[in-house]
Amino acid sequence: MKDLAYKICTQCIMDTSDPDITFDSKGICNHCLRYNSELHRRVFSGQEADQKLSILIEKIKASGNGKEYDCIIGVSGGVDSTYVAYLTKQLGIRPLAIHFDNGWNSELAVSNIEKTLDHLGIDLYTYVIDWEEFKDLQLSFLKASTPDGEIPTDHAINALLFREANKRGIKYIINGMNFAAESISVPGWAYGHSDWKYIKSIQKIFGTAKLNRYPKYTFFDLFWWNIVKRIKVISILNYVDYKKDAVMEILQSELGWVYYGGKHYESVYTRFFQGYILPRKFGIDKRKAHLSDLIKSGQISREDALKQMELPGYDEKLFRQDKDFVIKKFELNEASFDAIMALPPKTFRDYPNNFERVQKLKSFVNKLREKGYYSR
Repeated sequence: MKDLAYKICTQCIMDTSDPDITFDSKGICNHCLRYNSELHRRVFSGQEADQKLSILIEKIKASGNGKEYDCIIGVSGGVDSTYVAYLTKQLGIRPLAIHFDNGWNSELAVSNIEKTLDHLGIDLYTYVIDWEEFKDLQLSFLKASTPDGEIPTDHAINALLFREANKRGIKYIINGMNFAAESISVPGWAYGHSDWKYIKSIQKIFGTAKLNRYPKYTFFDLFWWNIVKRIKVISILNYVDYKKDAVMEILQSELGWVYYGGKHYESVYTRFFQGYILPRKFGIDKRKAHLSDLIKSGQISREDALKQMELPGYDEKLFRQDKDFVIKKFELNEASFDAIMALPPKTFRDYPNNFERVQKLKSFVNKLREKGYYSR
């Protein structure tokens, strides 16, 4: 039986499984209100989008004069990063693709990356993580019993992109973030992407390995890269008409790209973490956020989203296969894994972190957006 306090948004399908959700008098959640408030500052369309994108591309090309590459892109084999790669070639810029190999790539993801970059003629640099270090860090997050188990990968990817851009003298990083279809951020579901203090504290408490080869960054590093070195991050999908179904058709027909079954499911660990650990242990189903983003961007109806939520989020056969693989790769047995799953759930607030500083930084960036100084 549902908790009496249960509530769901009247516009999207976000609900009180987000511990910090709020609703206005019409039952509209804070995520929808934020979307409505910021959309015009974050996403461009029509002639305005064409003009802004044209100016941006000229700046990127000019910054690459005399260099081997104009920009850096991250690639994972997923739809967003693949389309970014496709777009850069369509727009006539010269990217270097960076892939962070954390040991969890699905065969399909690797195949998608190879086919895409070969077809488009894009060079690839792959950073292979020290598996023993990274395994220890991921296990630390599992033992910390927070829903933030994918933060080690997210943080390292950002660090790697900035580090390589700085080392190679490249001034632009182009990412696959699209605010219109990827606006929801729930700290209670996943926190710490830019908080090295939090990651370090989890490892200090629960880990045994020193993170010597793990790509990381602090607030000082961000200041250095952004302000001193003037490396800019561009969310290029905010300048184009981005409809996921149409994009997937283009990628499939022109690049031979193959869909992998769910958002970020190109990673075996992501698939297992989002499909099993989050709903089973924390009562978190990230499909609610993903589908709500599609509702707000007009790509799916609320009714269809609710129907999709009635379907299983994880194929039973694939789940069993993934669980066996994850346990073996972590060098655990089923009993030790079940013991980790049985630990009482906690949140990032139970450990040292820089949450307040991160929130102030986001607030500052939003004020810059309002004044037109920051368009990421």
